[in-house]
Amino acid sequence: MDLNLKNKKVFISGSSRGIGLTIAKSFVEEGAKVVINSRNEDSLKVVTKSFSNSNSVAGDISNPEVAQKVIAKSTDILGGLDILVCNVGSGSSVKPGSETYSEWQKVFGMNFFSTTNLVEASHKFLKKSRGSIVCISSICGNDVIPGAPVTYSVAKAALNKYVKSISYPLAKDGIRINAVAPGNINFPGSSWEKKMGLDPEAVSTMLKNNVPLEQFGSPDDVAILVMLLASDIAKFMTGAVITTDGGQTRS
Repeated sequence: MDLNLKNKKVFISGSSRGIGLTIAKSFVEEGAKVVINSRNEDSLKVVTKSFSNSNSVAGDISNPEVAQKVIAKSTDILGGLDILVCNVGSGSSVKPGSETYSEWQKVFGMNFFSTTNLVEASHKFLKKSRGSIVCISSICGNDVIPGAPVTYSVAKAALNKYVKSISYPLAKDGIRINAVAPGNINFPGSSWEKKMGLDPEAVSTMLKNNVPLEQFGSPDDVAILVMLLASDIAKFMTGAVITTDGGQTRS
């Protein structure tokens, strides 16, 4: 299937490792022009050396002023913007019942404002190209996942609602916005890899009891959905949150 992504101008936040890096490589393989992003400039330099047709811009996009600067520099490099992928996020937080005001601020900054900042900074460029936005959410925003941090779950639920709500005004400017909500994704350096190393039996039991397919997903499972939603093949889709979780969530 030709997704017609060749020469598309793509910005991907949080893309120096894991899911974000796989998304970036997938777009590059399709012939797109990509700018990757992370707070760590050194890690970005290492990554951009490993594949062609890409550049990088460092910056903490949970800060709105930094997000504006990052997008301005990225659009200068790319000569515009066709696709925005909002991937910054982290499920690391305090145990349920231990929430504090500062923790709420930190987690919402990473998992919610990192997206809204980029959407607002990119609006005028995406309006010009009639572009597309894809956000990376989580099944924790769809359902109550036992043991998942409350702060993270609420932030992702807010993100899902944002995607649906903002799709209306963005559509007036010809911009589509959708999200992918992954379940348990395993990759080198992931929290699941660490848990497997500590207690593989417990992880195997979790998969057997909670995931009908009894397996982890991979970053590739997320990347293919991102590219599909970003492409013109999904031209009639906006405001959708697509789940890929091996059947874990029931609602």
